[in-house]
Amino acid sequence: MIHEEMTDFAAALPARRPLAGLDLGTRTIGVAVSDLLLGVATPQETVKRKKFTEDAQRLIAILTDRAIGGIVLGLPRNMDGSEGPRCQSTRAFARNFSRLWDGPITFWDERLSTVAAERALIEADTSRAKRAELIDHVAAGYILQGALDRLRHIRSTP
Repeated sequence: MIHEEMTDFAAALPARRPLAGLDLGTRTIGVAVSDLLLGVATPQETVKRKKFTEDAQRLIAILTDRAIGGIVLGLPRNMDGSEGPRCQSTRAFARNFSRLWDGPITFWDERLSTVAAERALIEADTSRAKRAELIDHVAAGYILQGALDRLRHIRSTP
């Protein structure tokens, strides 16, 4: 089920299961996974996009292998907060994917996540070629970590 509100998503999450963060690009999908306590996001891999069915099969394999309890999709809003064609594409992906996977799905504003990931990789003295290889799943880590921090706040508020 797709949840627009983070509080609804939090309520739908199964106990003691990690979350996955996805950074959907036109050519790749960055994947990050949390720990069981939903405290830390760790970048995992970048999936090369093919057709939706193949992409979905690969993602479901990752989700199943890691016993993922929910998905946070990066929502690529415009800098003014409006939603353009890329947001529509992400929402369509979520609708289609939710027909194949029955866990909760939510969105996280991903503005500047790729910029932050790029800066972190540059600070780590990562070569340009290696950055291109890592950027998508590192960006997915930033997306997921933002959502995890929000979830921690929701759970600690009475």
